[in-house]
Amino acid sequence: MNSARRMRTGVPGLLLLGLAIGLIPPGTLRAQGADDIYNHKCAVCHGKDGLGNTVKGKKVHVKDVHANMKDSEAEMVKVVTNGKGDDMDSYKKEYSPDQIKQLVDYYRSLGGTESAKTGGGKSGGGNGNSDPR
Repeated sequence: MNSARRMRTGVPGLLLLGLAIGLIPPGTLRAQGADDIYNHKCAVCHGKDGLGNTVKGKKVHVKDVHANMKDSEAEMVKVVTNGKGDDMDSYKKEYSPDQIKQLVDYYRSLGGTESAKTGGGKSGGGNGNSDPR
């Protein structure tokens, strides 16, 4: 009985210890695809189609994905990482840099243009707003 109890508490404890000391990457236990993250976190404002035609998206004046394609991938990653004022949260504590890049790639793919695959847009300049809203 004692060994069964140790086994029940030992495995979760080892997993937590592995996460704490960095042996197990944070996303390993529950990997989430970019489309899942987008639909859970971003679609509330940006819409599942990226057009921003949601109640909240209209309230905060979200630009549609096609308008945002003028911004470089790096600019979009920066906004998703750091947030944008009161209207868009920062996700740097919630997602890894790789997950954020994949999220931006997914969002850009909603634009359906070649620049979504190649990074398109002006690098460093964009429309001067670097806000993917």
